[in-house]
Amino acid sequence: MSVVVETTLGDVTVDLYTKERPKSCLNFLKLCKLKRYNMCLFYMVQPDFIAQTGDPQGSAKGGDSVYGEIYGHQARYYEAETNPRIKHTKKGLISFVNYGNGMLGSQFFFTLGEDLDYLDGEHCVFGEIVEGFDTIDKINATICDQSDRPYQDIRITHTVILHDPYDDPPGFEPRADSPEPTEEMLKSSRIGADENINDYAGKSEEEINEMIAAKEAKARATILEMVGDLPDADVAPPENVLFVCKLNPVTNDDDLEIIFSRFGKVKSCEVIRDRKTQESLQYAFVEFEEEKACEQAYFKMDNVLIDDRRIHVDFSQSVSKYRWKGK
Repeated sequence: MSVVVETTLGDVTVDLYTKERPKSCLNFLKLCKLKRYNMCLFYMVQPDFIAQTGDPQGSAKGGDSVYGEIYGHQARYYEAETNPRIKHTKKGLISFVNYGNGMLGSQFFFTLGEDLDYLDGEHCVFGEIVEGFDTIDKINATICDQSDRPYQDIRITHTVILHDPYDDPPGFEPRADSPEPTEEMLKSSRIGADENINDYAGKSEEEINEMIAAKEAKARATILEMVGDLPDADVAPPENVLFVCKLNPVTNDDDLEIIFSRFGKVKSCEVIRDRKTQESLQYAFVEFEEEKACEQAYFKMDNVLIDDRRIHVDFSQSVSKYRWKGK
């Protein structure tokens, strides 16, 4: 007997062990008919181990069996079936979670690895996946936080029962429509299950390369902040400072200040020199009081002849003017 479990990452088809686990299979099938698993979150994914879901509240603390619906709250859990013994030997098994003392409810997990013998006798295997292992691989590869919850929500969207061999108990009423998402679910701080997190979708190759370069620059800046070489990863160079290079070695600070002061008041002008020899390194920084003066100098002074040398002018990319205590 098969059930298709539709998730936000794809579908899996499960064959149930109706002969070996009749109570558990009845529980699972009737919960599917009640739409209890619709919108259920995979709240724990441990790579090559298990992917757990089945709590309608998404807290991993709730989830009553169908027997609670039929016989009342006192029957919300039922005793696990242990004969015949079925081991967690392979990937793709579906198993009900032991709530304690061998009692089961609605929570279940898929095995993501093989030979998980430490789960044997603790949890109750009641079926196996026959189609959709690519979906299981996607779940297994998802990125999770320290508590093993995926950063992007993975949810069961729907379950389709291909055949139900069990008669509905007296008073049991299958649900026709799916439950609406709760307010708590919509306010989740996680990335939505239907949210596209592919930043490169619809972008040209040039745009993608620019985005990659920006991310790499951001990563380098973060590292520099961590080691104390930058005050902040998002720090930007001042917009009132020009970088001047290709200078004649004889050009000094006063010469440059006089030349650049025609565009506005110069706060500082420094030709960079070798610390030991004090010889000019043939580049300088010119700081203006106003950004407008800096812009004018940028447009007017590039390739200008100073002391028989044609200089190059650009906006400074240095943040050395900022003062901070290294971290």
